[in-house]
Amino acid sequence: MIVKFSGMLDLPADFRPEDILEFHRRDRSGMAERVQDRMLQKGIAWDGHPACLYIRFDKEHAEVALSIDGEPAGLDDQALLAMAKRMLGLTQPIAAFEEAHRAHPQLGRLIERQQGLRVALTATPFEALAWAITGQQISVTAAVSLRRKLIEAVKLRHSSGIFCHPDASAIAVLTESELSRAGYSKTKALTLSTLSRLAENGELPLNAWLTGAPPVDEIRERLSTIRGIGLWTINYALLRGYGWLDGSLHGDAGVRRGLQRLLALPDKITEDQARHWLTPFAPWRALVAAHLWACSAEN
Repeated sequence: MIVKFSGMLDLPADFRPEDILEFHRRDRSGMAERVQDRMLQKGIAWDGHPACLYIRFDKEHAEVALSIDGEPAGLDDQALLAMAKRMLGLTQPIAAFEEAHRAHPQLGRLIERQQGLRVALTATPFEALAWAITGQQISVTAAVSLRRKLIEAVKLRHSSGIFCHPDASAIAVLTESELSRAGYSKTKALTLSTLSRLAENGELPLNAWLTGAPPVDEIRERLSTIRGIGLWTINYALLRGYGWLDGSLHGDAGVRRGLQRLLALPDKITEDQARHWLTPFAPWRALVAAHLWACSAEN
């Protein structure tokens, strides 16, 4: 049985769909995300069932639809739209950020050039954490390849043919040896396996933390007890999973490259230099990082 839900979201005048679509173009193979023209097709797990999310953009709206193989519990159009709203960054108060820092001598130039930039979020906090763990200490290209192998290992596939990013329950049943065969180091395999089990048994209420403002201190405290999860992983997951815009991503290589380019410096930026430069922009440091990512990616 295929269950379908749909809805529509209004888009602000400065909305930049390309920022969202580019994030989901990471894997050009189209295994679990496909971008064509102004539409995103993304495979996800919903209540353990394979599902395909569709988001199509026009000038003023985003049309959202979800096709699910099976009969999941607890889904309605409002739940679907709430997820899509987070994923598109529509809950992010970027106007206040832009107003506060438009006159900054360096950042102001980026804001003017990239007005309306929002951070694309993953479908779930678990997906953000899995992506952050996967990408630790390797290039984006290598991380995308490793993520693809993880998705292949789980073999959750929607009837449309698209593979689905696994949820915690699907990864929790994999052994660390199976994760290692998928290309994960022993440390990453243990970290991802531990995270999945804790999320699956409810010790880490990742989705419950989506209600209201995320309890950042609690999330940090709980995640930091898992071996292999450090400050960068936590702040990245808070950004991509919960839309928290103040995690300092000074340890991110792309952020430091963007800052070096913005400041027109001949030498690479150190983590300490990046941390010092980002500090005055609280509570928007992660949003500043997103602007620096965009700057780093420019030709």
